[in-house]
Amino acid sequence: MHDDRRLTEVRLDRFVRERIVPAIYPRTVPLRLSSWTAPGEPVPALEALQQDFTPQDPGAPWGSPWSTTWLRLQGEVPETWGSAPDTAVEVLVDLGFSADLPGFQCEGTAWRPDGTVIKAISPRNQYIPLKLLGSGMTVDFYVEAAANPDLSQGWTFAATPLGDKATAGTEPRYWLGRIVIAELDQCVWELHQDIWTLRGLMHELPMELPRRHEILRALERMLDIMDPDDVAGTAAAGRAELAEVLSRPAYASAHQLLATGHAHIDSAWLWPVRETIRKCARTFSNVVALMDEDPDFVFSCSSAQQLAWMKEFYPELFERIRDKVRAGQFVPVGGMWVEADSNMPGGEAMARQFLEGKSFFLAEFDVECHEAWLPDTFGYSAALPQIVKAAGSRWFLTQKISWNQVNRMPHHTFEWEGIDGTRLFTHFPPVDSYSSEISGRELAHAERNYRDHGRGTMSLLPFGYGDGGGGPTREMLAAARRTADLEGSPRVRIGSAADFFSGAADDYPSPPVWVGELYLELHRGTYTSQANTKRGNRRCEHLLREAELWSATAAVRAGAAYPAAELKRLWRLVLLQQFHDILPGSSIAWVHQDAERNYDAVARDLEAIIAAAAAAALGNGDRDILLNAAPHARAGVPALGAAEPQTAGAAVNATAADSGFVLDNGIIRAVVDANGLLVSLRDHASGREAMAPGTAGNLLELHRDTPNEWDAWDIDSFYRRNVTALTEARSVTLERDGGDAVVVIERMAGGSPVTQRLRLAPGSASLEIATAVDWREREKLLKLGFPFDLRADRSAAETQFGHVFRPTHVNTSWEAAKFEICAHRWIHVEEPGYGVAVSNAASYGHDVTRQVRDDGGTTTTVRVSLLRAPKFPDPGADQGPHELTVTVRPGAGIADAVEEGYRTNLAPRMVKGAHGAEPLVAVSNPALVVEAVKLAEDGSGDVVVRLYEALGRRSRGVLSANFAVSRVWSVDLLERPADAPGVEIRGADAVLELRPFQLVTLRLAR
Repeated sequence: MHDDRRLTEVRLDRFVRERIVPAIYPRTVPLRLSSWTAPGEPVPALEALQQDFTPQDPGAPWGSPWSTTWLRLQGEVPETWGSAPDTAVEVLVDLGFSADLPGFQCEGTAWRPDGTVIKAISPRNQYIPLKLLGSGMTVDFYVEAAANPDLSQGWTFAATPLGDKATAGTEPRYWLGRIVIAELDQCVWELHQDIWTLRGLMHELPMELPRRHEILRALERMLDIMDPDDVAGTAAAGRAELAEVLSRPAYASAHQLLATGHAHIDSAWLWPVRETIRKCARTFSNVVALMDEDPDFVFSCSSAQQLAWMKEFYPELFERIRDKVRAGQFVPVGGMWVEADSNMPGGEAMARQFLEGKSFFLAEFDVECHEAWLPDTFGYSAALPQIVKAAGSRWFLTQKISWNQVNRMPHHTFEWEGIDGTRLFTHFPPVDSYSSEISGRELAHAERNYRDHGRGTMSLLPFGYGDGGGGPTREMLAAARRTADLEGSPRVRIGSAADFFSGAADDYPSPPVWVGELYLELHRGTYTSQANTKRGNRRCEHLLREAELWSATAAVRAGAAYPAAELKRLWRLVLLQQFHDILPGSSIAWVHQDAERNYDAVARDLEAIIAAAAAAALGNGDRDILLNAAPHARAGVPALGAAEPQTAGAAVNATAADSGFVLDNGIIRAVVDANGLLVSLRDHASGREAMAPGTAGNLLELHRDTPNEWDAWDIDSFYRRNVTALTEARSVTLERDGGDAVVVIERMAGGSPVTQRLRLAPGSASLEIATAVDWREREKLLKLGFPFDLRADRSAAETQFGHVFRPTHVNTSWEAAKFEICAHRWIHVEEPGYGVAVSNAASYGHDVTRQVRDDGGTTTTVRVSLLRAPKFPDPGADQGPHELTVTVRPGAGIADAVEEGYRTNLAPRMVKGAHGAEPLVAVSNPALVVEAVKLAEDGSGDVVVRLYEALGRRSRGVLSANFAVSRVWSVDLLERPADAPGVEIRGADAVLELRPFQLVTLRLAR
């Protein structure tokens, strides 16, 4: 019996391959080809179509890396083709696809001669129906062929020069394949889909089930009845033999899968942003064409940025998309500007992801998304539930946690509780994919893998080829139809994400609760890779804060024009670069070169806005005015205000001792030894030593960094076993910089020169360490460590609008997996009564460990990850000069850590003016931190203030306006009226009693 079954399988394989597949297109005729190659970057279609096209040989090589070749295809359809029942005429275009891998090689867009998009050409979607050409029996159209090199390289992670246009070379990478007019036999095509669905189901059924054998025998009868020499003539009979096993209904208990079309297109990754724009046009044109054929097809599109590109660059296609949105087929989801990284963007940036995304969808389509959609992001901040709810949404979807290396999530549908107690209905599709083909293997896996059987009955199935692979296909829709009600399979129904979430919430009314971050046990290196990109993001986030604050101040105080359009443009560019393969540093060199140029341009434009706003608000004068954009007072200047600063205190006392130096400003005392290591750090208030006995801080450590795979993404735990402590200095000297004392240390990190400047300023409660590195290492990780004399059972790391606690012990596999963690501006460790804060100006990766010493004490070590040097996908990642700043503040509580984070990232700005500027608003309790002050999005001139409780405890305070206010009210992130617990309005004041980490947005009408 086993041999009989195996032989039938072998027979079926060959019959499908040699008989059925060729019979789908039984007749073809070649097309005449001519071509024109764009000399540089891609050009608009109407410009390309006016060029001189020269004859092109079939099978010819084409396409140096990243180039664009335009093909003109011409021919006549034979007179009788397409006239018989169940036949149609299509054009087949094979650009020379090097592998059956959609999205990671050459791609094409078909254009009509009038410059309108037809659809895309990709490895698994090579057809163009004749009826879409609009020219009767004459074929005459164009294909814009993009020679994108395959950077995946079989996921071997080998270094390649192809990711940089300057090093990619000029040799053609592709050879044209079959380009023909073809007659489609619809009946044979349908038979092929029948076989694919049944065979996929059969292989997933247990051997002992009769259903599996019934399907095999039906396939065997189909093979017997069909004539291999007349497949077209016997295809209907073959389908009839399969009809009975295809018609049997699913079990009453079958799992329900809501399938929604999807095409996860990374906004940049192994291609630059300019190519993503074309990938979106290709995929969306495919989707719209498929919707014209199938009115039941629904597609979920998750990125406002990608649709904004369509509006700008493909307006005709955008209008077709708009029509399909109105029809309920093309469905915006997610409500974010891009599918952003969620670990590293600051609180205000994450709020703006939803503000810009949801506002775009509302303005363009009158659609409000109620789900956040982040299937591929590398872990999920514990602050997200509150931010999503504050944006007016109520559901969350992810998929990436299925990539965990060690621990499986215990549920697929659950309530996710964030740092402030907000809960968000969350789903994690058990299919473990966001680009399903609706195969039997995937459907069976989704049903078997679902961890909530007996309580819930539904899960989501996103289907479609992503990353330029063309999105959903007609074959996938055929599979969905066949599995809608099929014995042995889950029930598949096509619909929208909202259909799923509303149904699942009703189906599973009391799901379990997951508290805290959704930490991805993978891709931990993304907190550190491509340091320049991360530094640009951090810098621009804070410049945007300053630009909005001072522009709002100038508008209210001096009647200056508020640069709303320019600020929106700059915000959107920064938000784009928070995409989950740009900010994390996991893209090709081209992407990060673009990002760094963009950040520099954003910074220049914001500096100009700040300067203009300051001039308007402060008047023309020669007085020194300090602009303090921080939420805390500085140098006698109130938070969010401008005034003449108080003079600095006495110069720092610096003395030589034991071949090193002692720095003391009356607040803290630091001792640096002859090798530039920090051997003592005390705050005078407590008198306590922060550094553990026998250890030293400011310790640079160089690790071998050779992850098993996913180089730019991953740090694997074994990196700790290969480390060189950089304890020897070439020189240690003392400098004076005004009243500051600066210890300058020169040392080497492998072959990379390092200069550190340890600075103590008058009146400062922290020691600043600026590390300048000319980084020349490969596959190395540079960390900066501080072993503290305290027993901290947990660390606190800043995240959006608050902080998250993580254990320092490794009792369980869940804790052990968090050997590298993300923090924003600061990380804090403490034992009862004493703590230390470590802040940074541009770093995100950290680790915190602890050891029991021989003396019985405990050493808690905080290390900041400074630099990496992965070889894939950018072999030159991080090479060159860097400066990374860290501060250490002994005797610090959480409130001090919050203040230190702002101080390190938001330096006071000294300008000339005639007078100061009173803050627009003041808050009576520093625990209530103002994160943004801006004018309202609707152009009304109202002032919008966003603040949060920063200390993780219930806090009371009053926000007062320092300008004439007619009304104050609570709003959501889109600045619409919304209830805010703990907010009481009293005239121009808001009396606040906020729960831990509560986020509040207030609107003040002038």
